Amino acid sequence: MSQKMSLKSLSQGRRKMVTLSEGELVTTGYLQPAQRLPLVMQPAVRDVNLFEWATNNREVVETQLLSHGAILFRGFKISTIVDFERFITATSGQLLQYTYRSTPRTQISGNIYTSTEYPANQSIPLHNEMSYARNWPLRICFCCLETAAEGGETPIADSAKVFERISPEIRKLFMKTGVMYVRNYGDGVDLPWQKVFGTTNKSDVEAYCREVGMEFEWKSGNRLRTRQTCQAMATHPGTGKSIWFNQAHLFHASSLQQEVYKSLSEAFEEDDLPRNALLGDGSPIDSDVLNHIRQAYSEEESVFAWQEGDVLMLDNMLVAHGRKPYAGARRVVVGMAQPFSIRN
Repeated sequence: MSQKMSLKSLSQGRRKMVTLSEGELVTTGYLQPAQRLPLVMQPAVRDVNLFEWATNNREVVETQLLSHGAILFRGFKISTIVDFERFITATSGQLLQYTYRSTPRTQISGNIYTSTEYPANQSIPLHNEMSYARNWPLRICFCCLETAAEGGETPIADSAKVFERISPEIRKLFMKTGVMYVRNYGDGVDLPWQKVFGTTNKSDVEAYCREVGMEFEWKSGNRLRTRQTCQAMATHPGTGKSIWFNQAHLFHASSLQQEVYKSLSEAFEEDDLPRNALLGDGSPIDSDVLNHIRQAYSEEESVFAWQEGDVLMLDNMLVAHGRKPYAGARRVVVGMAQPFSIRN
């Protein structure tokens, strides 16, 4: 009788299931005690499905992202484009097409793209995606499918803190005039206009330019020049924070490597450079001003090493991103969501 009761108890013990609440399945923390960017979310138990957890906890993700601006999802074994795509859709809605491009990317699947395809030995300065335009994605997500042998980190920075670091005099100047972006397409140096606008039809390009208030000028040899004045700062719709939100420091020709800048300056007049940034009134931006802005970004930079399967979600207005040089193979893909316009 005693043996039967023991076996019965053992059998019941084996059948008993331990359940965890959704909140207990994932822990939050930081990579370093003093490094508050990004917030790190990791599974508390084995085999947590990130897509399912995120689907059931979208409000948690939204709240944490609004509070921190950047979330690193680590340890969830995201290994395919499909997994990554499903995760973005579950947390951020429909993926956006990358239109009015400024950098070379390859469309992999649906609206998932490669990260910017610049040479591996070059850095990409910190910036907010499409802050050179009047409309942009509020959400941008990265997934590391293969880590580089060396380097290749994606640095990030708090855009509101960058704004605070920039001197009041420079903020006042930029806020008064905005930033004018001048782009010349079709000289074989930068992206052709067909790639940038996603069409071979000039009428489509003209319609887009008129819609967004962009000046355009067709030149000989099927070339195109555009000018558009956009915001230098913006107010985040969710937090009300003032943020530095432009790409003057990146579009300005001085952001290029010194030898490239020198050769371009010798080959083109200033108005014919592949891309350039001016103050909104058309006057040049002083080099000391640009260096001050770059320094502000540098002082707010947070860097971490990628691990395969990592997913980095950014509020594209609250947090800027970039890329460090690297060696070896590196595969980081990107998806964008939640369109926003300054005209809203």
